[in-house]
Amino acid sequence: MKALSECQLYAFVDTAYLHGRAPEAIAEQLCAGGADLIQLRAKGATQDEIRRLGQALLPITRGARVGLVINDHPSIAGELGAELCHLGQEDFFGGGFKHVDELSARTASFRIGLSTHQPEQAKHAVQAGAAYVAIGPIYQTATKPTAKPVTLEYVRWAAANLTVPWFAIGGITLDNLDSVIAAGARRICVVSAILNANDITTQCKQFRAKLDSTI
Repeated sequence: MKALSECQLYAFVDTAYLHGRAPEAIAEQLCAGGADLIQLRAKGATQDEIRRLGQALLPITRGARVGLVINDHPSIAGELGAELCHLGQEDFFGGGFKHVDELSARTASFRIGLSTHQPEQAKHAVQAGAAYVAIGPIYQTATKPTAKPVTLEYVRWAAANLTVPWFAIGGITLDNLDSVIAAGARRICVVSAILNANDITTQCKQFRAKLDSTI
């Protein structure tokens, strides 16, 4: 996969947005559309189900040189040999961890990204050795319906203060992407605006084109 600093479009295979489609088909379309990273997000699924999904997706992402991110489950990320694992604040710091080495030392095969919702959390994530930081949710999103939007102010703070790769996330669409970019974002995570599209590959390419124009 590309270096994280070169990754711009972070997409998802989220089981809540499959709409009857095969996860493998969605992964192939995301890769064809120019995604740099794909996170497997399967809230409510058993570990065995997540493991099977990851096993099905990994050959697709590897073939396209796209990084696979396993959400919530470091043990599965390590077992599969996925490139990355993503954890929320409650899973990492709430789980008693202070540095990513406490998890990744168990297997050298993956790096860890962390969700953050305010500058102090981002600072702690960097101190904890996160490979990347997610900044959000920028806007209201059905993916995190109870989360309060952090607004573009947090994006501006991240652009001015963070040196590790960071991704803006939450309610980002083709209509508001220009505002997110203007605030300083060069990397974004997109869930529903891509997965709800009739043509996932074309939708990805449209996001990709706007991001590529910032290089």
